[in-house]
Parts: sequence; structure tokens; C-alpha cells
Amino acid sequence: MKVAVGTLALAMVSAVASGASVTPVQKVIELMEGMLQKGKTEKHNEEVQYAAYQQFCQDTSVEKQRTIKEAADSILQIQAEIQKNAADAKRLTKEVAGHDSDINTWTGDIQAAKKVRAQERVDFAKTHADYSESIDALERAIDVLKQQAHDRAQAASFVQVSALKRLKLLPDEARRTIDEFLQEDQPSGLDVAAPEAYGYEFQSQGVVDMLAKLLDKFVAERTTLEKEEANKKHAFAVLIQDLEAQIEEATKDSSDKTQIKAKKLEAGASAKSDLKQTADMKDADEAYLSDLTATCDKKATDFTSRQALRAEELEAVAKAIEIIKGQAVSGNAAKHLPSFLHRRGTSLAALRAEAQGRELLRAARFLQGRAGQLDSRVLAAAAERMAMDPFAKVKRMLKDLLIRLMEEANEEADHKGWCDAELSTNEQTRKEK
Repeated sequence: MKVAVGTLALAMVSAVASGASVTPVQKVIELMEGMLQKGKTEKHNEEVQYAAYQQFCQDTSVEKQRTIKEAADSILQIQAEIQKNAADAKRLTKEVAGHDSDINTWTGDIQAAKKVRAQERVDFAKTHADYSESIDALERAIDVLKQQAHDRAQAASFVQVSALKRLKLLPDEARRTIDEFLQEDQPSGLDVAAPEAYGYEFQSQGVVDMLAKLLDKFVAERTTLEKEEANKKHAFAVLIQDLEAQIEEATKDSSDKTQIKAKKLEAGASAKSDLKQTADMKDADEAYLSDLTATCDKKATDFTSRQALRAEELEAVAKAIEIIKGQAVSGNAAKHLPSFLHRRGTSLAALRAEAQGRELLRAARFLQGRAGQLDSRVLAAAAERMAMDPFAKVKRMLKDLLIRLMEEANEEADHKGWCDAELSTNEQTRKEK
């Protein structure tokens, strides 16, 4: 751009100063046509550059919308995971409490069963002793009664039979029978100092039969008692074994569920951290997308405005060229300028001013009008300078126009650099994800 400006300015200065066969108007037309073509090229380049930036906006917007949607889906999934972990932890807490309650109940059952079993053993031992004592006494009494008719003293049989009355298990009916027997068999007129009377003829067969039946009954009941004791002992052992097994299983279940609960709580905490991180990333992406959308919209508006202004400026320059190329200017230049080449520079300058000033002034007025319509400072400055000095300052006007185009080109280069940086950052973000 700078080289072009220098070249154009140098060419114009040379044309004005040298007095060559090419007229100043023709040179101005040539320069303005170059500016027109340059403006068209830069307008096209801006369109190409903006198309790339617009594509960047579209691609980045689509990518950010995708990541935002994925983040929203992840947030829903993580929230569901958090709720499930919390529900599982609550359920496990309740189940562990239930296991602990069962363990306490079963432990109490074991203690109660042991207490009952201890009492059962005491009762069994006592009852078993009573049966054994009764059986032993009955056996002795029966043996004495069977032998009293032969070689036993009556007092001895009386003592053995009388001892049966002290038995706890002796039925009342048997007790009355024994009392009657003892009253009938006691010798009359017997005192303490008299010699022992030997047994008389055996007459107690009924008592012996009764005692024998009692003996069989007590033996059978003692056997039943022993069987019941064995059954109770076995049932107690089975009960204790079952309760201890349940306690062991409940203890294991409680321990396992406590560990699972801890993992659920840990997973829930981790999920909450992931939720915050995902939500932060989503917020950042949404903020970036919002800024990007605003920036892209502004760039689009600015681009549209610049393109419209460029188009109208180019149209104005083209119209100015058309005016300058009018028959009056071109014809006069072709007619008068070659015939006066031998004159001095002052005469030549006067001729130029007289022959071409009217059309250049017309072009300046046209540019001034278009500058007002377009609010273009460049066209206004060009028109003002053309009106003030159509020839001496036209090259300065052209230089200002070219400088302005060069500045816009620099701005476009900076804009392209920003687009390239954004594209590179977006590509790096995609690779990281």
C-alpha cells in the first residue's frame, strides 16, 4: 500500500511538473481509476476476510452450543447420581440401624435363653433327685416288706415303710394307704424296754403291689424327665447356634453396608464437585458464547456499514471520474495542451486552470454532495481540496485517500490476526476436550 501511494504520488508530481504530452486531467483520471480499482480490490478482500471470520463465528458458536448442551446433559446426569447416592446412603443407614437393632434383640434373646436354661437345669436336677430318692426308697420298702415274714424284725419294716411318707412325690392316696397299713401292723402292748418282736406272718401283699406300681411310675416319669431334659438341652443349643449365626450374619451385613454407605457418600461428594465444575464450565461457555455472539453481530453490522460506505464511496469516485472524463475537460485538454507545450510553465499552468477548472469544480461539488449524503469525511476532504486548488492540491487529496485506504488495510490486517488467533484458540480448546 505504501509503495503504491509513493508510486502514484511520484507519478502525479512528475506529470504536473514535467509538462509531458499526457495532460494533468488524464493523469488524475488514471490515478483515480487506480484508486477505484484498489478500492474494489480491498472491498473484495474485506468480503473474503469477513467470510472467514463469519465462518469462525458459526463454527465456534456451533461448537459452544454443543458443549453447553453436553454440559447441561451432564448436569442432569450428575444431579441424578447425587440424588441416587443420597437415597442409597439414607436407605443403608436405615438398614444398618435395623441390623443393629436385630443384633441387640438377638443378644438379649441369648441372655434370656441362657437364664431360662440355667433355671431348667436347676429344676431338672432337683426333680431328678426327688425321683431318684423316691425310687430308691420304694425299692428298699418293697424289699423289706417282702422279707418281713421271714427274718426281719417288725420294727425294721415299720421304719422303711414309714420313711415313704416323707417322699415329696408320694401321692396322697398312697400316703393314706401306708398310714392304714402302719396302724394295722403295729404290735399291741409293745413298750420300749420289751425285747424286739419278730415279724409275724406276711400280710401286706396289697401294699407291696401298690408300692411296686409307684416304683414303675416313678421310674417311667424319671425317664421321661431325662428325655425332656435332653430335648431342652438340644433345643437350647440349636437356639443359641441359630441366634449366634443370625448375629454373625447381621454383623457382617451391617459392616458391609456401612462400607457401601461410606462409598456412596464419597461418590456423592465427588459428584457434587463434578457438578460444580461442570456448571462453572457451562457458565463460562455460555458467557463466551454470549460475548462471541455480541462481537460477531457487531462485526457483522460494522462490516455491512463499511461495505455500504465503500460501495457508495466507490460509486462517488466513479461518478467523479465520469465527470472529469466529460467531453469538455477531455476535449479541451486534447485540443489546447499539445499546441502550447513550447510555452513557459506559467502559461501552461494558466491554460490548465482555465480549460479544466470548471469540470474539476463540478466534480468537487458532486463529491461534496455525496460526502454529505454518506457522511464520508474522505469524500468531503477531497471535494474541499479540489475546490480550493484543483491542480496543485489534487495530489495531496489523492495521497490522503490512499493513506486512508492503507489505514483501513492495516485495520483489516489486525482484524485478520485476531480472527486467526481466535481460530487457533478454538482449535486448541477442541484438542484439549
